Amino acid sequence: MTQRQYRNVFAEIGKSKEEIDKRLQEIVEGFFYGPDKVYFEAGEDMGYLEDTGNHDARTEGMSYGMMMCVQLDMKEEFDRIWKWSKTYMYMAEGENEGYFAWSCGLDGKKNAYGPAPDGEEFYAMALFFASHRWGDGEGIYNYSKEAKEILHACIHKGYDGRPGKPMWNHENKLILFVPGIDYTDPSYHLPHFYEQFAKWAYEEDRAFFAEAAKASREYLVHACHPVSGMNSEYAEFDGSPMNRPIPWSKERHNWFFSDAYRTAANIGLDYEWCKTDVGQIAAVARLQHTLGVVNKENPYQIYEVDGTPLGQPALHPVAILVTTAQASLAVEGPLSLDNEDETKRVAAQWVEKFWQEPLRTGDRRYYDNCLYLFAFLALSGNYRIWE
Repeated sequence: MTQRQYRNVFAEIGKSKEEIDKRLQEIVEGFFYGPDKVYFEAGEDMGYLEDTGNHDARTEGMSYGMMMCVQLDMKEEFDRIWKWSKTYMYMAEGENEGYFAWSCGLDGKKNAYGPAPDGEEFYAMALFFASHRWGDGEGIYNYSKEAKEILHACIHKGYDGRPGKPMWNHENKLILFVPGIDYTDPSYHLPHFYEQFAKWAYEEDRAFFAEAAKASREYLVHACHPVSGMNSEYAEFDGSPMNRPIPWSKERHNWFFSDAYRTAANIGLDYEWCKTDVGQIAAVARLQHTLGVVNKENPYQIYEVDGTPLGQPALHPVAILVTTAQASLAVEGPLSLDNEDETKRVAAQWVEKFWQEPLRTGDRRYYDNCLYLFAFLALSGNYRIWE
C-alpha cells in the first residue's frame, strides 16, 4: 500500500475530515448506485458505464470507471467493468488487434472498430494500480500482464511486424488523437501516467514512456495559450489549434470545448504526483483567472482558445467547473479564501465553488460526473499512485 502523502485541498480551505469523507461517500453512491447513476451491472459478473447523452459505452468511461474503482477499493465493480471491456470492446484480430473499440452499444455490439488512445492509457494505469493494490489473478485478471500488453501494442504496432498503427508518434513521443494520425488531443497527455509506465511496462518499453513524459510536459507549455491558459480540443504537434478539416467530423475542434477542459485537471494531478514543472503549470493560474475573474459573471460558455467568449452556453458546464477546480493542485498551498495572494485566493475560490456544486442530473450527466468524481478524489487526497 502506498505510503506517500497526498494534498487535501478541501481541508486547506476549511472543510473537516468528517465533511469530506461524508461527501465522498455520497458522491460515490450517487455515481454508481443512485437514481442518476451512470454505472449499470450486466448479468452476474459484468458492468458498464453509460454515456447517458449518446446511450453507448465508451472506452473513455469504462477505463475511467476502472480508475475510480481501484482508487475507491471497489474490486467487484472494477472486475465487472474490465470483463465487459474485454468481452465486448477488445479487438483480438485485424488492424486494431490489441486495442479496444472506442464505442459499443449497451448490448455489447461494436459501434466502431477503431480505438481512442485515452481509453488505452487509462486502462493500463488502472490495471497496474489494481495489480499493486489487490494482486494479480488468473486470465484477464492478471492485471499487470494485461496492462503491459496494452502498452506494448500502443507503441509497437506497425513496427515489429504487428498489423496496424501505433498510438504514439515515434519521432516526437506525443500521443495521437487516433492511431497513425498526424495531430493530437492535449487532454490525452498524461505525463504522470507515463512516469509510472516507465517503471512498470515491459522493460524494453520503459525508455519510450520516460521520453513521452518529458515530451508531453513540454508540449503542454505550447498547447496552453500564454494569456488565457486555454487549449483547443485537437492540436497540431507544435501545440497550435488543429484548424484542418476532419473527414469524419463537421464540428469545430480548434476551440476551448468539451475535451479541452480535462487538460488543466491533468496538469494539476501531474504536479501533485510528480512535482515536475517545465512551464506547464503556469497555464492553471491563467485559466483560473480567465474563467474566474475576467469572465466571472458567466464562465460556463464556449470560448476561442485566446479566451474570447462566444456567448454560447457550454455543453458541459459542470465539467468546466470541476476540472478548473482540480487544477488548483498545481497552485502551491496552502490555499485559503482570504489569501492576500490573488492566484492562491482564486484557486481556493474554484475549490469552494466545486464544493457547493452537486452532481449533474439529466441526459448529459455522464461526462460531467466522471470528471466530478475524479476532481473530488484528487482534491481530497484520494487520487493516488498505488505502488
